Amino acid sequence: MRAFLLPVLVLAVAPLSPGKPPVAASKASTKTVETIAKEVKPSVVKVLQDGREGLDGLGTGFVVSPDGLIATNLHVIGEARRLEVELSDGTKHDVTEITATDSHWDLALLRITAKDLKPLPLGDSDSIKQGQPVVAMGNPEGLAFSIVDGVVSEYPDVVRDVPMIRLAMPIERGNSGGPLLDRQGNVLGLITMKHSITDNLGYAMPVNELKHLIAKPNPVPIDRWITIGVLNSKVWQPALGSRWTQRSGTIKSAGMGHGFGGRTLCLSNAEVPQETFEVSVNVKLDDESGAAGLLFCAEDEDHYYGFYPSAGKMRFTRFEGPDVYSWVVLKEFDTEAYRPGAWNHLRIRVEPDQIIGWVNGQRVLVHEDKGLRGGQVGLCRFRSPAAEYRGFRVGADLGEKAIPETVASAIDTALDQFSSSETTRDKTLDELLQDPASARRLLVERRRELEKQTAALRDLEKDLHRRAVTRDIMTELAKPEEKIDLMRLTLLLARHDNTEIDVAQYLQQFTRMVDELKTDPEIKKGTASAVPRLSRFLFEECGFHGSRHDYDSKANSSMSELLDDREGLPITLSVLFIELARRLEVPDVFGVPLPGRFMVGWKDGPEGEVQLVDAFNRGKAMTVTEAALELSSTGQFEEPELQPASKRDTILRILRNLLGAALDSEDTLKDSLPYLDLTVAIDPEASMERITRAQMRQRLGQKAAAREDVQWLIEHFPESAPEELRAKLDEWMQNLRD
Repeated sequence: MRAFLLPVLVLAVAPLSPGKPPVAASKASTKTVETIAKEVKPSVVKVLQDGREGLDGLGTGFVVSPDGLIATNLHVIGEARRLEVELSDGTKHDVTEITATDSHWDLALLRITAKDLKPLPLGDSDSIKQGQPVVAMGNPEGLAFSIVDGVVSEYPDVVRDVPMIRLAMPIERGNSGGPLLDRQGNVLGLITMKHSITDNLGYAMPVNELKHLIAKPNPVPIDRWITIGVLNSKVWQPALGSRWTQRSGTIKSAGMGHGFGGRTLCLSNAEVPQETFEVSVNVKLDDESGAAGLLFCAEDEDHYYGFYPSAGKMRFTRFEGPDVYSWVVLKEFDTEAYRPGAWNHLRIRVEPDQIIGWVNGQRVLVHEDKGLRGGQVGLCRFRSPAAEYRGFRVGADLGEKAIPETVASAIDTALDQFSSSETTRDKTLDELLQDPASARRLLVERRRELEKQTAALRDLEKDLHRRAVTRDIMTELAKPEEKIDLMRLTLLLARHDNTEIDVAQYLQQFTRMVDELKTDPEIKKGTASAVPRLSRFLFEECGFHGSRHDYDSKANSSMSELLDDREGLPITLSVLFIELARRLEVPDVFGVPLPGRFMVGWKDGPEGEVQLVDAFNRGKAMTVTEAALELSSTGQFEEPELQPASKRDTILRILRNLLGAALDSEDTLKDSLPYLDLTVAIDPEASMERITRAQMRQRLGQKAAAREDVQWLIEHFPESAPEELRAKLDEWMQNLRD
């Protein structure tokens, strides 16, 4: 979970080694821990993750309704795996549905086919007091149905924008998802993580957030759940077990493989050039005791070369069989090019008579070898620590191309880089020692100046990225309306904020969704049949749903976040629906820019009556009249509000959502400037945004840039506007010149 990747916290889920819930009574007598343990145990469950040898992970959950609804943490269940729930009496039940998930709060609801279960009463987490005695039950380190008591250390304790319950009690791996109870036996929260430094601090999610999840489920059948995050079988062939999953552009391998030493592989189906070729990837180990990297010249799962970091060193190995006795470590070496704990770029070049290797652009290996050639390339991992991979490539030459001398010279001049001193370090120190106090003062001043320049260069790098993305967006928008790829546009908009977003990978993920529906008979019958089928696919089978919290968060406006977490705003959910229909050639499906809520519109034929789909509310079908009664104060819409939104206007509406959220907070005002720049680039006539941008530029000391916007406003001043407004613009321009 992104929100919980903290250096001092550990998610409390333990790996195993090789109907409506009742509401708490408002008043009840305090119970002993012994009594609570006896009463609660029948309602607490083990949540078991299915692995290659049966089970490879364990967490805790508890019953929230008698008909088989179980609450736990989202990180307990992961993705792309089957799940099992074991009750306190030892009976086991397959999970049939992931009833609801929330990545922000790390919560999940599971469904099992069991009846007459004993649910726990849900308390009120808003009533929690510091120092309040509490009790927790779970499966710490696999020790089933253990109970521990403690007190509330602090509430709320905000951890990465998430208000959590800090607990003074020992929390262990395996407790995740278990109930935190008051001394009346009412659930106050869900145990979520332990502190990695001390054994006597932990954290729990407040139970009131679980109530929101129960009220607004987004069910996903388990058969669909186990396909989420899996690798595309057309691109990759996992071998020797373990779990290979993909989220956006990052592949992750976790769990021990079948091979000797936990060896596991993932072979690429990419075409490999003949004789001479290169293969590269960025890799990051969860723990440096592990090993993971590239494989190449693979004849099968037992015969190939591997190039990978292992226990902090680089290793080049030829594998000639299934066990260690048939492996040859050709070279093992330390290199300063490798960065422990960070992303490292590995690159291999295979020539007819030698193999060359690079780490982070530095050549570290030249090995004369005429052994294995041809075959497949891919990824490998050894031992238990997980690893992540991104940017895998194969080709004839993957080396960075030299920048042309004229271009490099121009860039150097533009950046005004410092020239390196030819004076030796010792000679410099000798000169400085003549007056060390003054020299140190000047060095501090120079360092501070360099730090300012570093910050300025960092900002310049961000601006360069945003300008490049803006250019890509403008290129897409310059196409004829019917040729514009709105899905790509929304992903480019997400990349405008986040340089790590791989647009191509997300488009590939979206294409897999399209491919799944291409042969569906309901899609082929026509729009009236296809629209409800698309609704079922997105909102019932895949679990896409409207945001339950922090509606204005920019994550909810991001298409990449929507595809990752299946949660978003009306407009992003609608775009996903509309683009699916477009790619599937379903006619007469379009965006409708209603006031207060963007919706999907459709017609049964060009002359048909407009019908609506509320993507924010799980694809609820609505008539225009029903929507008007819900969204309009007059009970009806103006005609322009029912017209199909152009792709340009759709992007502008998402941008203005982002801009509005940024302008609402003093802390994020500076963040609004890139949105203003992009809005004006797309819509040069956006006078309100120009006014706002001029104000922002002035506040940031960018007077020349502010004058450009005010000058534009003066030149485009409407004839019908009051003359005193022109006078104010003239006065504003004069202030900017002073």
